[in-house]
Amino acid sequence: MNRRHVAAAAITLACALTVLTAPGQAFAAPAPPSPSATQPDTRSGSGSKTPKKSLEEVRQEIDALYRKAGAATDAYNLAEEQAKKQSGEIVKLARAIVEGRSKIAELKSQAGAQAREQYRTGGLPPGAQLMLSDDPQLFLDGVGRVREGQQAAQGVLGELTRTQQDLETYTQDASTNWEKLEANRLKQAEAKKKINAQIAAAKKLEDQLEKKERARLLKLEQAAEYKLQTAWLSSGALKDINREASASGKKAVAFATEQIGKPYVWGAEGPRSYDCSGLTSQAWAAAGRPIPRTSQEQWRLLPHIAIKDMRPGDLIIYHGDASHVGMYIGDGAIIHAPRPGRNVTLAGAGSMQILGVVRPDK
Repeated sequence: MNRRHVAAAAITLACALTVLTAPGQAFAAPAPPSPSATQPDTRSGSGSKTPKKSLEEVRQEIDALYRKAGAATDAYNLAEEQAKKQSGEIVKLARAIVEGRSKIAELKSQAGAQAREQYRTGGLPPGAQLMLSDDPQLFLDGVGRVREGQQAAQGVLGELTRTQQDLETYTQDASTNWEKLEANRLKQAEAKKKINAQIAAAKKLEDQLEKKERARLLKLEQAAEYKLQTAWLSSGALKDINREASASGKKAVAFATEQIGKPYVWGAEGPRSYDCSGLTSQAWAAAGRPIPRTSQEQWRLLPHIAIKDMRPGDLIIYHGDASHVGMYIGDGAIIHAPRPGRNVTLAGAGSMQILGVVRPDK
């Protein structure tokens, strides 16, 4: 990224933060939509008596569809991560099985050599023959060799038994992992089907709108976010939040800031596009702190902290199902990848329903 691009991103961030922290408001309030945008059209067309949905109803329906797509995306990403893990386990087990079979072949060869040696000496090992000697020294040498031979034979047979048992375990584990891998692939396919269906339904609703209606729809989205952010700020949520980011938190915020303007694509982890948790997981990976891939796993596994203790770099998890995540950057703002059709952007930290906050580097 060249200096001009970095500078532009920094200016964008600074301007947005100025708006977010301006006295009395978090965002500049959008102009109220015209009556035609919010009131249902009761005129019937082509003999239909079904009243036309208001633009606000359309907005809520589209938002619900994208929320469902977000939850399905999390399920897809988790299944993908699990499938990668199972594939890695299968590769390790396959190598262990190959090594185990090779070792068994070697041990059987040793056991066979010992048996052949006994056959050549009339069924008695060389040490036993020495024990029949009248020479006291040769007799003692024979006793020692017999003991060594017995220990060696027991060692070979014991190791052969253990290796065979290990091989059986490896084979069973490989079979179990194959079953899990197949189950995760089915989960991925089902989640992908749901994602595409929800996004297609939302896009169909938007495509039915005229250009002016789509512009008003965006204003309605902004108005809904503004209302939630204003209520959040009015609650005093930011009163005592003035903590500085950790060293790794600063790196994570810097990475996320550089991604502003890149498109949302479900399942994407960069570098050209991201989904919400793809952005946060890659930002923290760039800071040297790998974290879980999905927003739900980030919520489940990372340390929870109180909102009042929040600092830049922390992750805010949204909605009751933990299906969305954004990175807190200070002054009541987050960077996040919102949804299909939108780009990585700045938003108010309270512009969506907050479930809680997690800290990757606690």
